[in-house]
Amino acid sequence: MHLGDNLEVLRGLPDESFDLIYIDPPFNTGKKQSRTKMKMVRDAEGGDRTGFQGARYRTEKLGTVAFADTFDDFLVFIEPRLREAARLLKPTGSFFLHIDFREVHYVKVLLDQIFGRTSFMNEIIWAYDYGGRSKSKWSAKHDNILWYVADPKRYTFDFEAMDRIPYMAPGLVGKEKAARGKTPTDVWWHTIVPTNGRERTGYPTQKPLGILERLIKVHSREGDQVLDFFAGSGTTGEAAAKLGRSATLIDEKPRALEVMAERLAWASPRFHGWEPPESADSDESSDDASQRELFE
Repeated sequence: MHLGDNLEVLRGLPDESFDLIYIDPPFNTGKKQSRTKMKMVRDAEGGDRTGFQGARYRTEKLGTVAFADTFDDFLVFIEPRLREAARLLKPTGSFFLHIDFREVHYVKVLLDQIFGRTSFMNEIIWAYDYGGRSKSKWSAKHDNILWYVADPKRYTFDFEAMDRIPYMAPGLVGKEKAARGKTPTDVWWHTIVPTNGRERTGYPTQKPLGILERLIKVHSREGDQVLDFFAGSGTTGEAAAKLGRSATLIDEKPRALEVMAERLAWASPRFHGWEPPESADSDESSDDASQRELFE
């Protein structure tokens, strides 16, 4: 895990180092992204919420994590980082950029210039049905993931590693086929990270573990090198470690490193430019030592 300006860190990494690169940069929404941690406390007298069987609860605010998601020129910001990603990708590697409708069309043109139009493989749509609805336009309930490869004739795509999903109309297929399920298309229906789920870190813009696990399973192999240089809450790192890949994670915010360090403590990560607060030396078991190889 690296703390620092990702462009500076990327420029210090050797060519063709990574089998899979995934990034989820700020989307340039012009808004302040924030997540507030809350907890519910039983309060029969002054509770502001009613729970199961009429029990009263009081909401307590634990804290808020936030950052500005605004750039004067998003393309000027992202272009040198995309060029570094192309340099760092192995000849059989895949690059994924996770973005939304505001910038995807501009970034697609830029990526075509950097990787070449023939290296564009898919636009994956992550669709979710959560949150409020607009009364003035069609509500935007999807993100875009652009997939490029270093070489369109030679790249990793492990079809057998792909998870299967239920048929939307199982009655239209045989029982055996319905039980086996079907492989996903380029439209992925997947919930956001549940508000009170175990996966939730409280970090703004956290992406679901299932999305990253699917990408990493299909587009890399055990022991491969994965890079995320907008690492945020560390979802890419957790997915990579669980699947036996090595991960390099970069972020400029100390809070991101704190969240990742806590989330991925079981993988014994190594840190560059930052140390966990109040870290204590301890004897390392052989299991811990083997897990240490999963991170840089």
